[in-house]
Amino acid sequence: MTNLNIIYREKDIPDIREYNVYIANGGYDALKKAISMKPADVIDEVKKSNLRGRGGAGFPTGVKWSFIPQHEPRKYVVVNADESETGTFKDRQIIENNPHQLIEGAMIAAWAIQATAVYIYIRGEYWDMAHALERRIEEARKGGFVGENVGGSGWNCDMFVHLGAGAYICGEESALLESLEGKLGQPRVRPPFPAQKGGGLYGEPTVVNNVETLANVPWIILNGADEYKKIGTEQSSGTKVFCVSGHIVKPGNYELPFGVTMRELLYDHAGGIPGGKQIKAILPSGGSGPIIPATDEFLDTKLSYEDMAKIGTILGSASIIVMDETVDITWVASKITKFFKHESCGKCTPCREGTYWLDKVIDRIMAGEGKPSDVDLIANIAKNMQGVTLCALGDFAANPIIHTIKHFPDDFKQHVSGSNGNGAKAAAPARRAAPVLAGG
Repeated sequence: MTNLNIIYREKDIPDIREYNVYIANGGYDALKKAISMKPADVIDEVKKSNLRGRGGAGFPTGVKWSFIPQHEPRKYVVVNADESETGTFKDRQIIENNPHQLIEGAMIAAWAIQATAVYIYIRGEYWDMAHALERRIEEARKGGFVGENVGGSGWNCDMFVHLGAGAYICGEESALLESLEGKLGQPRVRPPFPAQKGGGLYGEPTVVNNVETLANVPWIILNGADEYKKIGTEQSSGTKVFCVSGHIVKPGNYELPFGVTMRELLYDHAGGIPGGKQIKAILPSGGSGPIIPATDEFLDTKLSYEDMAKIGTILGSASIIVMDETVDITWVASKITKFFKHESCGKCTPCREGTYWLDKVIDRIMAGEGKPSDVDLIANIAKNMQGVTLCALGDFAANPIIHTIKHFPDDFKQHVSGSNGNGAKAAAPARRAAPVLAGG
């Protein structure tokens, strides 16, 4: 399948990060076109394109914009550049190599909802990129594309960069808004939702979009929704950046049209598995989504929001972590559980207490001191965490337990089958380290 670089244009145009190079290759033409259109028409075009949010939820972008009440005098666009999902590193490449396309996309979104300011909330560990991005914004400001009288339209909208503090939970949009306001990064009770008065940044209607989502917008405005829908699948239009890591020959970011299969991605593009080993399991959406055994059915499933749902998992932000046949899946479940225990904000009792007890019991299992009933216990804890928390972190934390037990029961049995239930330790099996599961 031929690559089409809508997002990673640096592969075709060296130094496109530079303002003059970006301008010479059609940069900000989409913004000029957008401000010649009615804001409602811009929203309709994005809605018609079927662009879906690339941050994980896959919600239709144009529909999200349409929720903003046009009569409110103060509105905001917030760019989620927190990128703290395990195994995800796609947005940083956009910020580093094609920042003006992000700036342009964010300004088009701002025009569409008639925002008064854009805030880019960037992961705290990306401080060097944040400072570089501020310089790029200043270039756009001097060019008349940010700030006062944007493009001669009489519309004023400035843009600011805000560094987070490295909390996974602030990738959730309401916790992000709390953090941006200087408060403790914890999810809000909803409704009201961010698009509503009282629910957004500083209580004003707000659109929150991911970096990759907004970087698609200039292409759509310039080329039209119909052209965009020719790429990808019927329900998942355009290209997607797939972050591939773990036991893979060529880890990295791959921008490909939706509809490519997992097998094509891993073998035709990412070089296959080192040492000719077999794939045992894949996390198609980082630690937050259900783990899937590497069956032929799964490997030949199209990578799209709708097709991944059919096989019981999610595409999410497409942070694909590959594990070969040597990996102990119980150990993987333990590592992901520790991550979510550490990142739980503690506001919800089921998440705060659930992640603590999941970690405690699975540690016992990993130490060879567990009993078969402990496997049932963590499965029960995980199920009771689902659907009862303010945000999705509770569900994310439950997923690695529920689905590893479901798909890899033998990996758990080897840890508990040798225990006599009276504290005698079973010999822990040798295991190879699985891929790094730290965020970003």
